[in-house]
Amino acid sequence: MARGGINKAVVQTARLAILARGEHPSIDAVRIEMGNTGSKTTIHRYLKELDDGVEPAAPSSEPIDDELAGLVSRLAQRLKEQALAPIDQARAQFEQQRQALEIELTIAQEATNELQQQYELQTLALTQESDTLQNTLSMLQTEQTRNAGLNQALADFELRLQDKDEQIRSLEEKHLHARDALEHYRSAVKEQREQEQRRHESQVQQIQMELRQAQQSALVRQDEITQLHRDNERLLTENRGTLRELSLLQEQLKQTHTRQDQLLEQVNRIDSERTLLQERLRTALLESQALKQNVDEQVQINKSLEVELTKAQAEIVERARQNDADPL
Repeated sequence: MARGGINKAVVQTARLAILARGEHPSIDAVRIEMGNTGSKTTIHRYLKELDDGVEPAAPSSEPIDDELAGLVSRLAQRLKEQALAPIDQARAQFEQQRQALEIELTIAQEATNELQQQYELQTLALTQESDTLQNTLSMLQTEQTRNAGLNQALADFELRLQDKDEQIRSLEEKHLHARDALEHYRSAVKEQREQEQRRHESQVQQIQMELRQAQQSALVRQDEITQLHRDNERLLTENRGTLRELSLLQEQLKQTHTRQDQLLEQVNRIDSERTLLQERLRTALLESQALKQNVDEQVQINKSLEVELTKAQAEIVERARQNDADPL
């Protein structure tokens, strides 16, 4: 296969130059004359065409031995060129195959580079998803810690509420005792007055004196009852403040539950995306599912606490209503 720039005219020029120097225009000599360019098969074809187109030369005065030697030399050169023709053809085929393989190698390298880029992108995406999941788990742990703090605060409020209930019961008992004592005193005074009316007028002064003492004692008892009422009102006021604090705490718990639900949805979404990206994240998904189960259990516990708080609040309101309805 001829290369660019090699044609019959170029080969003829090189051949004539060699003949002018008195040398034999062989394939290698012509190729060297052309600067080691061109295929030997093409050069051989052009030389054969030029030899076939040469007119018969005039009878030479050279000795026949020299002519035979030149003829034998040319025949030997042609045999050599014919032997080299398959080799040149094989070289040309090898060159074509080598070029084709180089093209395939280039395409394979480009595909490899593209796959490498895709792998790096997937690795980067996987790393980002891992960071996002870690941040989400940290946020969830923070919310759980905050929830535990709220639960502890709720337990403290319940203890305080129990103390308030004990104080209210104690005041109610004192109030009942005071009312019983007052009723007993009134009955005794009434009976004593009836007896004194039937007695002699001479005992009126003594009865009046005892009555004044009894009135003073009643005033003391009345002051005690008034103080008990004041204590009861103060406890009711404190109880209302406690109820407001409990209401605020319940609102915070609801917000915490909402935040936990949002975090759980985000964890589920990230787990699903990480499952599509890499099978290796199955372990992280299992841990996330276990964490979700713990959160659900915590939510159930919080709901139970809310129910208990509602019951306690209803009992406190009912007791306060009964205290306001009871006459002194």
